[in-house]
Amino acid sequence: MKKLLLAIVTLFFAVNVSLAVAAENFTEGKDYTSLGFKPHPDGGVIEFFSFYCPHCYDYEMKFHIPEKIKQSLPKNVEFKQYHVNFLGAQSENLTRAWALAMAIGAEDKVRAPLFEAAQKNSLSSMDDIRQIFIDNGIDAKEFDGAINSFAVNALVSAQEMAAEKFKVRGVPDFYINGNYHIETGNDSGFSKVQTIEEFIQRYVDLTQYLLKK
Repeated sequence: MKKLLLAIVTLFFAVNVSLAVAAENFTEGKDYTSLGFKPHPDGGVIEFFSFYCPHCYDYEMKFHIPEKIKQSLPKNVEFKQYHVNFLGAQSENLTRAWALAMAIGAEDKVRAPLFEAAQKNSLSSMDDIRQIFIDNGIDAKEFDGAINSFAVNALVSAQEMAAEKFKVRGVPDFYINGNYHIETGNDSGFSKVQTIEEFIQRYVDLTQYLLKK
């Protein structure tokens, strides 16, 4: 019984020390910025990205940072990926197509092929994007019937309004609880990590820290 009690106390102490160390490692103004909005738990985590963005491609396809963050979240915290309109010739069409993917739950089917196509500059119209959806299991009639639907229009607006609210000017960009912006510049702790594993873990830890603020 004494051994069990000691183990519980040791575990409790270790967890609290871990949280304290994490808090000490994150500095407002360097690792994150408070935007002056009232934080709210329904804000969840939003990543702004572009299929044209090479860094977004690396985050998603090589390092799986969005997925790692998503896997670390409590079940009641939503993770959203919003596409931006300011990169690439087909960016507005891709924002609408991504809204459709969200509306029908097809994100995992089309994310990778859309990234690959945009990175190769092989998209010249919505028809090219439509074909990618069809090639990856979305019925042509479903695409045509939904691409300009009320639900998709609402999701297009949600992406655009969120990007405007947070004044997003570069991607990838992460926002927590509707108020906190993750900073990755030269003054941040991200500049001091030695491995990609540490880089990914810092994203996860900082997200967890900001969700609790």
